[in-house]
Amino acid sequence: MIRTSSAAKALAIAGAAAILLAGCSTGGSGSGGASDKASSASGKKDPASSCKAPSSPSQDALEYGTMLPLTGSLAYLGPPAIAGAGLAVSDINAAGGVIGKDVKISTATDSGDSTDMTVSSSAASKLINAKVPVVLGAESSSVTLNVVDQLTANCTIEISPANTATDLSGYSSYYYRTAPPDTVQGSALGQLVTGDGNAKVAFLVFNDAYGTGLRNTIEKAVDSAGGSVVYGGKGKGQEFPPGQTTFSSEVTAAIASKPDAIVILAFDETKSIVPELVSQGWDMSKTYMSDGNTADYSSDFDPNTLKGGQGTIPGASPKDEFKSQLNDWYKTNEGKDLADYSYAAESYDAMVLTALAAEAGKGTDAPTIQANMAKVSGADGGTKCETFAACKKLVDAGTKIEYTGKSGIGPFNSDNDPSSAYIGIYKYDEDNKPVYQSAIQGSTK
Repeated sequence: MIRTSSAAKALAIAGAAAILLAGCSTGGSGSGGASDKASSASGKKDPASSCKAPSSPSQDALEYGTMLPLTGSLAYLGPPAIAGAGLAVSDINAAGGVIGKDVKISTATDSGDSTDMTVSSSAASKLINAKVPVVLGAESSSVTLNVVDQLTANCTIEISPANTATDLSGYSSYYYRTAPPDTVQGSALGQLVTGDGNAKVAFLVFNDAYGTGLRNTIEKAVDSAGGSVVYGGKGKGQEFPPGQTTFSSEVTAAIASKPDAIVILAFDETKSIVPELVSQGWDMSKTYMSDGNTADYSSDFDPNTLKGGQGTIPGASPKDEFKSQLNDWYKTNEGKDLADYSYAAESYDAMVLTALAAEAGKGTDAPTIQANMAKVSGADGGTKCETFAACKKLVDAGTKIEYTGKSGIGPFNSDNDPSSAYIGIYKYDEDNKPVYQSAIQGSTK
């Protein structure tokens, strides 16, 4: 159980202060914010810097491409993203489509995972050849870092529902995400761990942009709360490679450091780490996970294996009505029920935001959509609206809008990140399923 009196207080502080990050003012409806950030802060030129608007916006029907995990360690995140995108397309078309034409997902590809980057490289080439203006994906930050230059240099908008690596903030004017950077989740998770009374923390973390970036943010939060990292911390060289399958030595070393809590930052490797922790006598209620592995393990482990363990997933838990709609769409189109809803809302919102941007610009080409993304998200203020249908009516009437959507994110900031977002706190039950407990809101500016 989350210790409400201490953890809730710590998380409230995290939402109001520790998660609050320094940020630039919003870039408005233009592309300057993220492009300038990519060029000046990182010393890297924006891959999309040569992209120019056409003499007149395209009037073709809007077609999407997707790059989602159909295979690999993140394959369990594929179905909710597919459901979110598919339901959004249905809702968009039910409201009259974009510029009077139905939208569709014309090219769907497999992103794979970070253990075999050839899968995503091939997918990116296929999407570029298909000339889709918008690509939904990838889910893995490392996969996106592998393909983002390839996509955005070809003036293709990439919008991820699940990327959280801080390296992607302000990466390109043509890269967006509807999930918050790890600075938000990491601070929340660090505050949760220390708020539960854990002063000494060990990490079992894979050497991946997502894993190490999130570890660094959690470690900072632990240090700020007066705690210490006793194993797996930054600069200690104790990370393991993605795809590793045996963890006897890592678990032995982590437990030998006598931590109060162990944080596992991994993907499918978690299925090998957990049994090793159990075999070495670790109290699994003192285990914490993040969005990469806070998943349903009811078919993987014996009952009560993870009971009491906790994890975080960006985004508030979808409302029951929305879950029902997602499941109905998935069952109708894929023939089975959804087992997970992680990032379904973020996928839905990514599709709606890009469709609204096309509607606002009265064109379906990537430069027109890109030029209106911040505007329809509410970066310049506007009337709040929750659905594509309601927002479309306002846009067509010339009214400024702020799409509030399903995931609860705030308008895009100058890094093309959500300016605010919710982090859900989950606790494992006796069936090894993560059960939603509460959510806190953090800001990225």
